[in-house]
Amino acid sequence: GHSEVLNSFENCPQFFYMGTPPNNALNPKNPAWICQRFRNAYHYATLYDRDRRIPVYSAYKYQPGATEKPPEWWMVEPQLIDENVNLKEMERESDLIDQHSFTLEQIEESQAVCNDYKGLKDLNLGHLNPSGHMESLQSKMATFTLTNVVPQDSALNKGKWSIYESKTMPQKTKGCTSTYVITGAVPGNTDIAEGRVNRPSHIWSAACCLVSTKPMKAWGAIAENDKNQVETITLGKLEERLTELYGRRVTLFGTACPRQ
Repeated sequence: GHSEVLNSFENCPQFFYMGTPPNNALNPKNPAWICQRFRNAYHYATLYDRDRRIPVYSAYKYQPGATEKPPEWWMVEPQLIDENVNLKEMERESDLIDQHSFTLEQIEESQAVCNDYKGLKDLNLGHLNPSGHMESLQSKMATFTLTNVVPQDSALNKGKWSIYESKTMPQKTKGCTSTYVITGAVPGNTDIAEGRVNRPSHIWSAACCLVSTKPMKAWGAIAENDKNQVETITLGKLEERLTELYGRRVTLFGTACPRQ
């Protein structure tokens, strides 16, 4: 069996408009391209930073469904531990240790683990792809992987960012046949868990809305990760802001998505 942590998103291009991921400006030094697979299906895609132990972004199609709330089982990615492992799906830490004879040390080397997020002050687990934007119970459960979360300011996570996810997105996507979303985190200068996990300086999100197959509108949102404020801006403005923050020209979607 081949691994789903690859050198590209070739196994899950469906989560990007026209199958085109953002350009390489966002790529970290030590990236992992993850097709997020759970219960034998792909649910979204994540570019992961192995060194900082946070996702760079998660990309998905916005399809909120009214299924029951998923259990909060936090999972990790076996393939980050060993590319040759024959486990293609996210698994719970305890199952990897009990059933597949991995050690916690082995898991910790390549990614964040539950302990990294214990006892945080003013920070909590901030989903990039939130379970509320997924349709089925399985796809909601698939968002509870530590490769899809960052240490997020708790006031922001429970406040204005939550409002953006649960109120602004439904308003802005009215009339869209499909909406492609990319949500990411800009690496910051501080860490948690004794330097193991980076605390992002900003959280951002971009969306491109299609009516039938034509992109009709697009927008972005960005928040500093220490204040309860979210700016909703054009896609063009968001790309400009990210270009400044990364020091490299950032393109999130293909040219057909409107920048204004």
